Amino acid sequence: MKRLQRRARKSRADKTSSAILAIAVIFCGGWISAPSAQAFELFGFRFFEGDKPEVVNEVPDPLPYAATLTVSGGDKDLEKALMETSQLIQQQDTPPSGSPGLISRALGDQQQLIALLYVKGLYGGTVNIDIAGKPLQAAVEAGEVNRRAGTPVPVVIHVMTGPQFHFGTVSIRQLASDGTPAATLDPTNYGLVPGAPALSDKILQAESRIVADLKDQGYPLAKIADRSVIADHASNRLDVTISANPGSAATFGHITVQGQKKTKTDFIIRQAEIEPGSRYDPAILRRAAKRLRDLGIFASVRVIEADRLDSAGNLPITIEVAERKRHVIGGGGTISSVDGIGLEAYWRHRNLFGAGETLSLEGSVGRIVNGDYGDMEYSTQVVFTKPGVFGPTTSFSATVGAKRENPEAYESRAVFGSMKLTNRPTDKLTYAVGTEFEYSRETDVLGPNHYALFGVFGDIAYDSRDNILNPTRGLRATFHAEPAYDAETGGFMAFTKASLSTYWSFNGSDRFVLANRIAGGSILTPSLSDVAPSRRYYVGGGGSVRGYAYRNVGPRVSGEVIGGRSFFETSTEIRTRITESFGAVGFVDAGAAYSSQFPDFSEELKVGVGVGLRYFSPIGPLRLDVAVPLAPDKDDPDFAIYVGLSQAF
Repeated sequence: MKRLQRRARKSRADKTSSAILAIAVIFCGGWISAPSAQAFELFGFRFFEGDKPEVVNEVPDPLPYAATLTVSGGDKDLEKALMETSQLIQQQDTPPSGSPGLISRALGDQQQLIALLYVKGLYGGTVNIDIAGKPLQAAVEAGEVNRRAGTPVPVVIHVMTGPQFHFGTVSIRQLASDGTPAATLDPTNYGLVPGAPALSDKILQAESRIVADLKDQGYPLAKIADRSVIADHASNRLDVTISANPGSAATFGHITVQGQKKTKTDFIIRQAEIEPGSRYDPAILRRAAKRLRDLGIFASVRVIEADRLDSAGNLPITIEVAERKRHVIGGGGTISSVDGIGLEAYWRHRNLFGAGETLSLEGSVGRIVNGDYGDMEYSTQVVFTKPGVFGPTTSFSATVGAKRENPEAYESRAVFGSMKLTNRPTDKLTYAVGTEFEYSRETDVLGPNHYALFGVFGDIAYDSRDNILNPTRGLRATFHAEPAYDAETGGFMAFTKASLSTYWSFNGSDRFVLANRIAGGSILTPSLSDVAPSRRYYVGGGGSVRGYAYRNVGPRVSGEVIGGRSFFETSTEIRTRITESFGAVGFVDAGAAYSSQFPDFSEELKVGVGVGLRYFSPIGPLRLDVAVPLAPDKDDPDFAIYVGLSQAF
């Protein structure tokens, strides 16, 4: 009767509001005292910005002026770039201090604008500035500009662009230790192609890549020894000669750690995995810095190379860290027109024993609907993690907890625990093995039952996405397998699940992205009733088939969803970035859960379609999706609204 009453309440809520709108708020702070928050801007408003005293800097003898800029050639894009670069144009509302201040600003402007012309390959261009009707040089020699009381000083910037230059002869030489040429490098490998527009940035980028390549070959002190750039104004060609000095090949030397307080020095060195005496490789230093940051116990990590080799020809390395506060509390909440209010909180102790360990106490309550606490969901758990148990890429975690789940399909009370070893050998590959147990009392439309599940599982994931929150290229693939035994029902079973998400940018541009996801799973067991309702597969809702109610797609008994032994889901999204801040999405989701051990594709898939809006905030894309189910069933809404952070998948 209680479950029927709850379903009747839900049905009335669906009639009143056919969409479920959830708003999540996350709060993090320090234990006893919190660090200053960093400000960011969202929809034109600034958040987490503390009170700042007003600073008033009065400029002595302010000299107002009015600046204009003229550009030959009619290139509007170039004119816009020059306007944005010119401090005389951009800072007209901030008058300089007297004649010296205006002259100084004009001199700096002249250099910046000429540099911009070089960036565009316009080496014959000129920048002339007139102040109060006289050339800038005359003002420099006089040390004064003509000024009329109450009238801004007129400043006119004349830019003659000149012809576009192209690369002529390009030579890149690698020097020996005595400074003599030892090898010649192919300039086209570094973007310096004879006949191409001679943009100055291409020269600087080529030099950076040359030095990076030499460092990758084991030369930590590589540098550009000389650069010769000759502009031939008769032929509009730019001849370039670059000489690179690799210095001496080296191995890693002594490792020094600075800034640590609670963290053990040998743990930091072990996690960094920089082996003294091994060949110098900057990739090793980058991995070391990332691995230390991923521990979550440091506010900052810097791996610093010495600027010279030691007497043995080794390169000393300094690891500089700043530790985060060791205690943190946090909380969050959700509100739904159907499921009511949900609250969650945690307390976390970082760096428990000085080797990156973390102890977390977590709790949550949910489904607080209209003041009725009888249908609440709750959970509490303790999680301990320890990195570096079998080398720097391996971590251990243990969890124990209790929970009550109360979705529409079933009711469950359970205690659970797990232990897991995770290894991340590369930035893209992660795998884990572990064991878990769960004892539960569960009730669904098939009746009440007790379950005592013991399982051993393995997970593997490959992730090459360019951005976790807003991927535009790459893929993510996961696989989970878990043989298990239920001591209460006496049944053996095996859980399997796999997913693949791919991302493809049209024409290599992030403006249009095609995103696809496919997922499926199977529970190998003779009978569905041997599987606890909470462990069966359900489809529907956000992160699954949008438009349908959460976990409301699957096999039914007496009109009620009971979950399945297999499932299949697929989603396709076309993501368009309209402006720098806003984007739009069109999507189609489809899926079903099946009573059979493997997906039965002869059965109809449930399909949901919709559109979405994205706001690209500093913390990631904010998502608003509206989805419509094409074949709604009992308890499904007419449409659903989803709000969240990051893309849907």
